[in-house]
Amino acid sequence: MDVNERRVVDSLRSLFATEQVVFWCDTDSQFTITLESLELGDGIEIVRLDQSPVLAVKRQLEQQPETRFLLYSTYPEPDATADWLLDVRLRAKSFRADLTTLLIEDLGLTSLTLAPYIRARSKFLGAETRRGRLKRLIAPGNGEAELDRKMMAVLLRSDESDALSITQKLLQGLWVEGQATIGAPPKAWTELQGYELEPAFWELMRRTFGYDNDEPTLADLLLRLLVTDFARAIGTEVPQPLRHLMLDNTQLAGNAAILAARWRGDLRGHAAYADLSAAVADTVGLRPLLADLTAEELLECMTFAEVERQIIHDLKTRVVRDGSAILGDIQSIIARRRDGHWANALISDASDEIRAMAACYDAVEAAAGFLALKERHVGGLSFADAESAVQAYRTELFRFDQLYRDFHFAAGKVEPMGWGVLHELRDVIEAGYSGWFIPALSSAWTSVLEGKDGLLYRWKVSGTLPQQRFFEDHVASALSAGAVKRVFVLISDAFRYEAGEELVRDINSKNRFTAQLDAMLGVLPSYTSLGMAALLPHQRIEYKTGANLDVLVDGQSTATLESRNAQLARYDGIAVRATDLLELGKNKGRELVGEHRVIYVYHDLIDMLGDKQGTEGKTFEAVADTLTELNRLISHIINNLNGSMVLVTADHGFLYQESALDEASKSALAEKPPGTLHAKKRYLIGRDLPGNDKVWQGNTALTTGTTPGEGSVDFWLPKGAMRFHFAGGARFVHGSAMPQEVIVPLITVRESENDKARTRPVEITLMGVSNKVVTNTQRFELIQTEAVSNRVLPRTVRVSIRDGETPISDEQVVTFDSTSSVLGERIKPLILTIRSGSYDRQKDYHLVARDAQSKVEVLRVPLKIDLAFSNDF
Repeated sequence: MDVNERRVVDSLRSLFATEQVVFWCDTDSQFTITLESLELGDGIEIVRLDQSPVLAVKRQLEQQPETRFLLYSTYPEPDATADWLLDVRLRAKSFRADLTTLLIEDLGLTSLTLAPYIRARSKFLGAETRRGRLKRLIAPGNGEAELDRKMMAVLLRSDESDALSITQKLLQGLWVEGQATIGAPPKAWTELQGYELEPAFWELMRRTFGYDNDEPTLADLLLRLLVTDFARAIGTEVPQPLRHLMLDNTQLAGNAAILAARWRGDLRGHAAYADLSAAVADTVGLRPLLADLTAEELLECMTFAEVERQIIHDLKTRVVRDGSAILGDIQSIIARRRDGHWANALISDASDEIRAMAACYDAVEAAAGFLALKERHVGGLSFADAESAVQAYRTELFRFDQLYRDFHFAAGKVEPMGWGVLHELRDVIEAGYSGWFIPALSSAWTSVLEGKDGLLYRWKVSGTLPQQRFFEDHVASALSAGAVKRVFVLISDAFRYEAGEELVRDINSKNRFTAQLDAMLGVLPSYTSLGMAALLPHQRIEYKTGANLDVLVDGQSTATLESRNAQLARYDGIAVRATDLLELGKNKGRELVGEHRVIYVYHDLIDMLGDKQGTEGKTFEAVADTLTELNRLISHIINNLNGSMVLVTADHGFLYQESALDEASKSALAEKPPGTLHAKKRYLIGRDLPGNDKVWQGNTALTTGTTPGEGSVDFWLPKGAMRFHFAGGARFVHGSAMPQEVIVPLITVRESENDKARTRPVEITLMGVSNKVVTNTQRFELIQTEAVSNRVLPRTVRVSIRDGETPISDEQVVTFDSTSSVLGERIKPLILTIRSGSYDRQKDYHLVARDAQSKVEVLRVPLKIDLAFSNDF
């Protein structure tokens, strides 16, 4: 029994409480079907006057004086002169049940003037489930237009009934099972037509967007909405072939921009928007129309992914053509596009396309930075001595390696898409790195390495700690000073200096963590067994006598985790693999650490992948994963294992180039020299090796501190970045004496409760004093109040104008990340489009900025809206 039937029953029962007979004339036959199912109660009999002889009914009433009767008829009440039941009617009560009135009351509406409309919508209102959903949306004072809109929302299963939400839901229906099906009407459209709501929908489109077409279709509506959004956003004339597709009403057209922005920002509708907008772009032939437009002209346009491709193409072309000259322009454009839609990291999980677009910008920015750095050293590289060479690499030259890695790591994310946009730029960067930087660095480094006073013949750099003194100078000294209870040492195989610098930046952006970057001069040859031995506590390091060349620490092998554990046990320490430590979790991890004062944690990913021919191409991916894993390990140690000091370092670094090496990179040996015991691509070791001016050579007694004589070995190293051979992969190498191999990072991480160790997002405020909005398109300027630093972090916000909690404009994403101390360089302009409509000039609306990740409100500024002023002109 539905609500209306229940009301009829309740009214009839109330009448029968005092009456013996009740007449019901249902001339519209609204209750004919449900009459017999009405549960009126015992002792009440229903008689159909329209189906029974009148005299038989009169006789039944006389014969059953104790029975109560409901006399129902679908005919009008007869004239008194012809009414055989007039005497009964005069002493009985009449009942009226107007279904329309009952529906109006049931829906909670207050105006009975809606009766004709309610009757016209009887088909929709016939189902109780639809009425129930409609009631949740209705307000008492709603009129016909509002009710039609809310009926559409019910059919579309939309929680919101505003015009933009209905339009988005309906247009989204053109996307079926991952495919844009613009030519076929969606199922929901058929339902709207079935309930005669199609005219109301097109009237809604006319009032909302100014869409007025003699033969309207959803496909045409979609096309015009997106073309209008595109036209409003670009900073130049609209291409001629698109002008006739724009919506004519300039004020209502702003609603198209708001709809498009809202749809793009809805993660649930992102895939549909991406495919449908691509279909529209293809339909209107957008790509050739964009070919002559610049990135600046397209800067604010987010309508089509094709726009993003054109901007990326334009920026890439400029970098290839102009190099470092346009770095500033490139960075500001990229920053704006990252805050947009198609390359926004906040929604990069939404699609492969967005991830690839974002990676394109990462690659272009890294390339521009690389070329700008190269321009600063256009005269070449030279060093006065080893100290200045190491200092130059640590302060600036490492950025060549870092930017080269950044570029190729980003470009690698684009390759699966099959796009060729970065290929030309890849050649430029490869020429700049492998063809210029590495040879220039090799030449300059050679000048300080060779000669009787060269670094190779003393292997000491003032101010740079020798790797073999690591434990004594950093671990033992910290413990003996009583500054910490224990020290964790995190050793990542082949973790080179430039990656260490990035790790320090990552750590310093975390609350309560402080990280300091230093460097050590690695041992020679720069390979794993020797570097790992040098990092252990020891009294002496030596090579085992014989041909197997095991590296011994205090007479014991250190090749395995177990042997390192045994050595550390002598110093109240233990060794553990990084993966095992993480798997133990908090409680078991604390049990393992126990009362030990020294915990060596071994991590191996870069060397494991890079040192194999089949996986050396994943070197830069391995570096990125290593940074993630080291961050996780450090947080685990400090937060869960009560570690207050963590030292992060490596056994050696590495050289890597993306392109294949040619024969010019090979320092081929006609044959191995006499005394050779072990030969690799970047080093050769043996005993009593002969002199050779074509290689760098020396003895580990000098370069590692191994026991002189039988405890040490001679080595040969190919000069610069050369390789002795290419077997087994040659792009990833280590073992020789280039800065990338032997300048090893040493990072000290501490936990601190000091306020200076706490991080916080940068603060922002609104520029200007006028808080009055007089046009549908309003420009604002927001400023970050301070420069971004290690402890003052960048902040991304979503900005909109709101009426209470309801957005009445589009929403813009803005990132504040300026490190400039100049106030004017920290200003970010943005333009918001306000939804067309009537606004109370005396009411406060608000410009609201909310943190894009935490959703916390960081700015709320009252505004007055007076669009009547602009409408007058």
